[in-house]
Amino acid sequence: MKKFTILLTLFLLLLSGCDKSQNSPTTPVQLPSPPPAKVKIAQPLSQKITEWDEFTGRIEAVNTVDIRARVNGYLEKVNFSAGATVKKGDLLFVIDQKPFKTQLNYAIAELEQAKSKQELAKNELTRAENLLKAKAISVEEYDARNKGLRGATAVVDSATAQVASAKLNLEFTEVRAPINGRISRELITAGNLVNGSGGDATKLATIVSTNPVYVTVDVDERAILSYRREAQKQGRNLDGTKVELALSDEKNFPHSGHVDYVAPTENPVTGTVSLRGVFANNDELLSPGFFARMRLRGGAPYDGLLLPDRAICSDQANRIIWVMDSDKKVTQRKIIVGKKIGDLRVISEGLKADEWVVIEGLQKLRPNSVVEPEKITLTPSAE
Repeated sequence: MKKFTILLTLFLLLLSGCDKSQNSPTTPVQLPSPPPAKVKIAQPLSQKITEWDEFTGRIEAVNTVDIRARVNGYLEKVNFSAGATVKKGDLLFVIDQKPFKTQLNYAIAELEQAKSKQELAKNELTRAENLLKAKAISVEEYDARNKGLRGATAVVDSATAQVASAKLNLEFTEVRAPINGRISRELITAGNLVNGSGGDATKLATIVSTNPVYVTVDVDERAILSYRREAQKQGRNLDGTKVELALSDEKNFPHSGHVDYVAPTENPVTGTVSLRGVFANNDELLSPGFFARMRLRGGAPYDGLLLPDRAICSDQANRIIWVMDSDKKVTQRKIIVGKKIGDLRVISEGLKADEWVVIEGLQKLRPNSVVEPEKITLTPSAE
């Protein structure tokens, strides 16, 4: 009986404890506050900014000449190495000269014969003049001899022209470089018959000038107007404006040149104006046909603020940065961005030079949250 009483008492105590736990109010659990987000902050870089407008195009040769035969004959000799640099006047090809030397000799002989007949006609006219004074011949006879001299002189002139033509054809058998440049491989090898007749003339090779070179780009109307107004402010024309060039494997723009041509009319289809820059190419690094990027200065240099792109967020149509105050709290700030200068972005509006901006760790931030900052210094960007 005593055991039963003890067990009953324990059971009642357990029931009493359960009722108390169900009826008593729940005590809220206090979670620990998250630590401040670790971020890197920096003040915007303040420097003199020159904005450039960048366009794409291809390098072009200033001069490109197709070398063609000017007389018919068998190609006797190729006098250059494929891809070599040639100078104006260098002998490139030789066409068989024997038929043309023969033609020249024949023309010279015809000229000598014509000159002999002309000399005879002169002597006869001189005698006719004396006989006419002595009234030994008629006027009709004198006129006939005078006309004979004129005919002989015409024959001499014709023969002289034939000699000049024969000399010219003989000269054309030696095909020489018309410009300085780099020549292609020979398109016709020695021993082949070449044609020198007009539009069907045989193409022998191509010479492309290499220094300087052109780069032509299409520029929109607003940009052209901006460049012209800037040039007018400086008292000059758009021709001569400085331009810079970069090849496909170059990050910066190491090649300097100037504008030498602006198209007189706008293309109504594209709404652009062709603009051409000319660049020195002493080392022949700029090969015609290469892809290239050309840039022009968009305006006068000015003082501006810059931030790296990684510090700028996008919120639909807005650009946003995170700015830290003196209490180490961060807030969002709308800004207006400008052009990219190297690895940095121009901040046109919404930022002061002495403010601290979060550069790294943006994904951890919440409005008005406290951060644990690490200050860094931005380095100037190469343009």
